[in-house]
Amino acid sequence: MIDIASDSSRKLARAWLWLGLMALIGSGLLAILLVFSRTPGIQDVFPLKEFFRAALVVHVDLSVAVWFMAFAAVIWSAVGRGALPWLGWVGLGSAAIGTLVMAVSPFFPDAHPLLNNYIPVLQQPVFYASLWLLGIGFALVISRALLTIRFDHSLNIGSFLGAVAAFLALGGFLWSWWAVPRIDDDKFYHEVLFWGGGHALQFQHALLMAVAWFWIAEERGCRMPLSQRALSALFWIAAVPLLAVPAIYLMVPAGSLPHMELFAKLMEWGHPYMAPLILVGLIALWKTLGTAPNPARSAFLASFVLFAVGGVLGYMIRGANVVIPAHYHGSTVGVTLAFMGLAYVLLPKLGYGEPAGRLARWQAYVYGGGQLIHVLGLAWSGGYGVQRKVAGAEQMLTTLPQKIGMGMMGLGGLIAVIGGIMFVVVCLKAMWPRPA
Repeated sequence: MIDIASDSSRKLARAWLWLGLMALIGSGLLAILLVFSRTPGIQDVFPLKEFFRAALVVHVDLSVAVWFMAFAAVIWSAVGRGALPWLGWVGLGSAAIGTLVMAVSPFFPDAHPLLNNYIPVLQQPVFYASLWLLGIGFALVISRALLTIRFDHSLNIGSFLGAVAAFLALGGFLWSWWAVPRIDDDKFYHEVLFWGGGHALQFQHALLMAVAWFWIAEERGCRMPLSQRALSALFWIAAVPLLAVPAIYLMVPAGSLPHMELFAKLMEWGHPYMAPLILVGLIALWKTLGTAPNPARSAFLASFVLFAVGGVLGYMIRGANVVIPAHYHGSTVGVTLAFMGLAYVLLPKLGYGEPAGRLARWQAYVYGGGQLIHVLGLAWSGGYGVQRKVAGAEQMLTTLPQKIGMGMMGLGGLIAVIGGIMFVVVCLKAMWPRPA
């Protein structure tokens, strides 16, 4: 069982958790409008087509890039030694300012949205400034993680390897920014700019999700089916494909067709290296289900189901339809739920209250159930040709199956928003200062 090493580590982890929650709150407010803009019937009452794309950019970046990296920083702060605290605090300050600037960027003029993969952007100086501030902040906290994480537990090793993946991702972003020539096709330019680093980030998220699963299982008193040394070996095996990231950048020009094809193959061939960890995760989940009902246990179950559904849908993608967002919603929500469960575990360790009550126990099921309906609705609609990254009349919902699928998407999205609000409420209730 992991204990937080020092008071400085605890304070840093607390601060990063607050930043992650603020990002989720902002993302959730935008998600309500996004769901309305694509739900049959409602989309005609609220003409949000123009707002849809700008809101989608900031929603994705807050809920994926900022939330995931902020919670990764929670993990790295918790498992690291107390050394070099200034790196963590300066990084936090830069990331917090960057998050605030990003949240207000759509309200500035000329917010031209580009819905490229991984890190969609608004083509305006304010938004680009937010990306640089966030990049500097996360670079500092990643550097601190690489220098301070102890190697005395398998979950520490998994956390360290997640930081290695993050380091390679940031390096890939900078390399592409320096090497890829600026072209008139803005969408394609930003697509290739974030392509390599975005693929590396997937390994960070998957590794830290596994860390969260096993941490929850240990806290529930479940004995792991493998020794610490064997589990550490599985984390190293899962991270082996990361060796290809610098190799691809060295072998072929960044942004070229071979560069993009090789990273696509890395996703296809590299993620199966996670299979042994996922199998052990399934065994750990089975053991955890034998324990008393608990918010973290609920999140573990919901996380595994959503991640598995997302993985299966990834092999069903045919063309540029909404099966693609169904796949990544399943996978990323699986990571989000794992982080939610670990947040419940960490709250008392960080000096906050224990998440308790029916609201806490049911939160993961509400959020995960809504996301599952959302994902299945998207997958169903994609099978009937509904295109991705469109809203309103552009969806061309002409058949009953298309309307049913997108109706499921809207209903599931609204339920998931409620589940997300429940998570924030549970955390804020535990984190709110209590009178002496």
